[in-house]
Amino acid sequence: MTFWQLNMTQQELLAIKQRFGIIGTNAQLNRAIEVAVQVARTDLSVLVTGESGVGKEHFPKIIHAFSARKHGAYFAVNCGAIPEGTIDSELFGHEKGAFTDAKSEHKGYFEIADGGTLFLDEVGELPLQTQVRLLRVLETGEFLRMGSSTVRKTNVRVVAATNLNMRQAIDEGRFREDLYYRLNTVEIRVPALRERKEDIPLLFRKFAVDFCNRYQMPPLSLNEDATRLLQNTYWRGNIRQLKNLAEQIAVIEMDHQINADTLRKYLPAEENQQGIVLRGPVQQTGKDYSHEIGILYNMVLQNKKELEEIKTLLAGGRDLEMSRPRDLEEISSQPTITIAQPTETASRKHVDAETAEEVEASLRIEDAEIDRIKRALEVSGGNRKVAADKLDISERTLYRKIKEYGL
Repeated sequence: MTFWQLNMTQQELLAIKQRFGIIGTNAQLNRAIEVAVQVARTDLSVLVTGESGVGKEHFPKIIHAFSARKHGAYFAVNCGAIPEGTIDSELFGHEKGAFTDAKSEHKGYFEIADGGTLFLDEVGELPLQTQVRLLRVLETGEFLRMGSSTVRKTNVRVVAATNLNMRQAIDEGRFREDLYYRLNTVEIRVPALRERKEDIPLLFRKFAVDFCNRYQMPPLSLNEDATRLLQNTYWRGNIRQLKNLAEQIAVIEMDHQINADTLRKYLPAEENQQGIVLRGPVQQTGKDYSHEIGILYNMVLQNKKELEEIKTLLAGGRDLEMSRPRDLEEISSQPTITIAQPTETASRKHVDAETAEEVEASLRIEDAEIDRIKRALEVSGGNRKVAADKLDISERTLYRKIKEYGL
């Protein structure tokens, strides 16, 4: 294969997929692999884009393995999982005494990965101050440890990945435009699972075989209706969601001849309902919050009955009379003076009732989210990374919510 060959042979593609555990025949996926191999022989910075759960982590490994740096170090850093206060130290290192807990000097990833490849996952989560430091390294190969004035040199190939709409992040001032262009010398877009319908049965079969073997269960098989349902599901969690589904079915279902009705029990309710639009591609909405939106939607449905009761109470319905304490009944038996209220005041009361209803609904949704976070932390034994994975959010987002709710 020549250096600038665009179309790899099927044998070459198959060999790479087997080596890196990639399953599928989709044309967009094949193109992404071709570009990764092609650009690997240069030292250009690469930005891998795509929704969460599509398998972006495979492509930096391909680039490293086919590059002249393949015998050097390879490190993967999840920028969204490192607290903002320590990210600079992790990437660039620090000197002894640079901050309160700096009891000894520390080498950062740019120093220990010298001569190799550094994969910066969720690069869009980097704080602006860290983005300035990263830009300097990419442009000059120079950096400073925290607490040091000594300029150090490094020769690192950077491959970054993000599920953000970077143009929107730039417009909102959350990401530097100059850094974006420096990272995005070459872009590799990994397609979402719903864009690879022909690959979904293959992936499910692979996951099902793996889990059935692991748990010593009989093999799974799908009928035509179940296969069609798999292919028509939105898969907002992409491959990660499909893998989780296969594991649940392999463990829970006694009958391993799976039909569409059985499959529906394991699919999110919002993905099975008609006329509900909770979907939004990452390219249009910035970060994909569709999973969180789906959760909140289900919470609202569950609380609908309670909200109707609250509305009745706020409107002065009969429920208020029925639930009145005994002492209030005694007070109400005394003569009362009724004063007619102006029309404007009555209107204001109606508005206040609606506002109170909205506030109450918001509080109930917030309480439900707090409860989910608490349960995830309990199940994970307080491990924030594991809890974040269970909630399908980044560790930094979980850290922010814990701080926000005082958990």
